[in-house]
Amino acid sequence: MSTPRRGSAAAGPRQTEASEPAATGGRPWLMLAVATLGFAVNFWAWALLSPLAPRLRDALDLSSFQQALLVAVPVLVGSLGRIPVGALTDRFGGRVMFPLVSLTTIVPVLYLGFAGHTSLAGLLVGGFFLGVGGTAFAVGVPFVNAWFPPERRGLAVGVFGAGMGGTAVSALTTVKLVTASGTPTPFVVTAIVLALYAGLAWLLLRDAPGRAIPAEPLSRRLAATARLRITWQASVLYAVVFGGYVAFSVYLPAYLKTSYGLAQADAANRMAGFVLLAVLMRPIGGWLSDRLGPVRVLAVSLLVVAVGATVQAFTPGLAPLGTIAFLSMAAALGAGSGATFALVAQHAPANKVGSVTGVVGAAGGLGGFVPPLVMGAVYGQYGSYAIGLTALAAVALGTLLLTVTVVARNSTPPAAAKTRGAARNVRKGTTAHV
Repeated sequence: MSTPRRGSAAAGPRQTEASEPAATGGRPWLMLAVATLGFAVNFWAWALLSPLAPRLRDALDLSSFQQALLVAVPVLVGSLGRIPVGALTDRFGGRVMFPLVSLTTIVPVLYLGFAGHTSLAGLLVGGFFLGVGGTAFAVGVPFVNAWFPPERRGLAVGVFGAGMGGTAVSALTTVKLVTASGTPTPFVVTAIVLALYAGLAWLLLRDAPGRAIPAEPLSRRLAATARLRITWQASVLYAVVFGGYVAFSVYLPAYLKTSYGLAQADAANRMAGFVLLAVLMRPIGGWLSDRLGPVRVLAVSLLVVAVGATVQAFTPGLAPLGTIAFLSMAAALGAGSGATFALVAQHAPANKVGSVTGVVGAAGGLGGFVPPLVMGAVYGQYGSYAIGLTALAAVALGTLLLTVTVVARNSTPPAAAKTRGAARNVRKGTTAHV
């Protein structure tokens, strides 16, 4: 670990280059496991409306655009909310913020289960506050980042990112529970799980010793974060790779039901398969980034997305070509998401990781907010999803070009980063233990 000397002119006692964990052994991995569980549970809650969207459309006679808006509102709020939540996590730590976010999410979950699902207005209000669950991502990244040394952060943050599989839990269970026991059931179950997790997090989570705690006011920190090059580069990348994942995870059931005539349960199961593959690929993307560099992983991921979206724009048969296209995109979006935060872990200042994560996470969520609305509007106007999928391919190609030029030029390969970090430690008189 890296321990700054007391009284260093470069850093005060509370605002240090705390980029190395202050503990060894298995404790960082325990913290990672509990944080990942929290991310999954909150994402489960965040995604409760998506599997029910076709049922709610039929029950409330919603248009395609209204259905898309219904599932997009939690995404929007969960995305924008990551900016203040990430900055608050820098200041108060994950031990406080994880239970707080989880307990707050219980309120809209219960409201939707017992009252809010009977009208579009109620669903939009409940969905707005349900977005709080989506901010858990901005809590976990800085929390996990502080527990691991730089050369392991790609893998660690990738493993944490696998908690987005909570959306798969929602896809696999929500419709079945509603069918078996009524609409309130999945919401009550999720609220209980959130409460149990909040208690578990308070008992087990501890912030990394020596983590960087900013002293500046929130507004000044956010302004400084906005001036960082890594903030905007990673935001563009994450808006495409994670935004694409979010868009498909919330809109895929409606797409499959409309384009291929699948039953609601079958469409939800296939969406769960998409999500699970993306989840598995996220830590792999982080692991590959530790070894090959995040730019290379991102470039390949974006190319695969562009090809897959182009193929799917022609609405090929679901077996096998359509399935291959969707699963390829799932794998690429998952790996690209892991690689993006490997890039953040390499280049964000230690005491601004939460703030950078908040902005980048917001961009990713906003990237997922827009496509469902576009797809719904385009289908309502033209009766086809081809235009939306073609636009996705074009955006992926444009982002690929940005990655191999601007991002690559401003990024440091992992080996060089380690060498530079070792030199800095020698100058400061520190000792590294990994």
